[in-house]
Amino acid sequence: MTLHAQLAGSGADPIVLLHGFGGDHTAWREIQPALAEHRATIAYDLPGHGGSLNYPGAGSAKTAANAVLDDLRSRGIERAHLVGHSMGGAVASLVALFDAKRVASLTLLAPGGFGPDINRRLLTRYAAAETREQLTACLEAMTGWYSPVPEETVEHFLAARAVPGQREMLIEMAKGLARDGRQGQLPLDKIAELPVPVTVVWGELDNVLPVLQLEGLSPSFAVHRLPRLGHMLPDEAPAQMTGIIRAVCGF
Repeated sequence: MTLHAQLAGSGADPIVLLHGFGGDHTAWREIQPALAEHRATIAYDLPGHGGSLNYPGAGSAKTAANAVLDDLRSRGIERAHLVGHSMGGAVASLVALFDAKRVASLTLLAPGGFGPDINRRLLTRYAAAETREQLTACLEAMTGWYSPVPEETVEHFLAARAVPGQREMLIEMAKGLARDGRQGQLPLDKIAELPVPVTVVWGELDNVLPVLQLEGLSPSFAVHRLPRLGHMLPDEAPAQMTGIIRAVCGF
């Protein structure tokens, strides 16, 4: 089975966009078109989400990373710029660790796996949410205090969870996000040694993955610490995220 993907733009070294837990390719709806004016872009639905709901073995970031790599190879893509939000950031990091020669850069937006702390209770409620009120409350908790929760996002998530098996898949996946309340950690020393530029972006009002996970990062990482934003960076500041991605990709 192949991953579902939204393609836009043209050219070599595409920009690959990887959404967070519970999302899909539409997380990049305000970012992908602007990037696609200059480069080829691929926005995936990761295993267990959206059009990739029934991907075999869906659940772990490792499975997702291998699925992305398999898809890139099948498309004959030898190098790509990877952009990942939250769980997608962990997936992007693993892709680079598994096949560094295929990665031109990493842009990680509040990535998973950068420290042990994670708001497991909130993510568990988010996975199980099925009403407008439940989803809105979870998204408000994930979003910075100064950022509205787009009605379009709530409507899309309601429709997505109406698909048979989607909500149940998210509930099951949420169990693996944290063991004993702590998330698995990426080998940050190995990521720092990768021969690719790594940029990490974090909102100081993040209530899912704490901004304190920026502390002690290798000086080889370019860091953007944003004081008025929460966890939902692609929704909260799409123009700012687009600008950061464009700068990393060199256009």
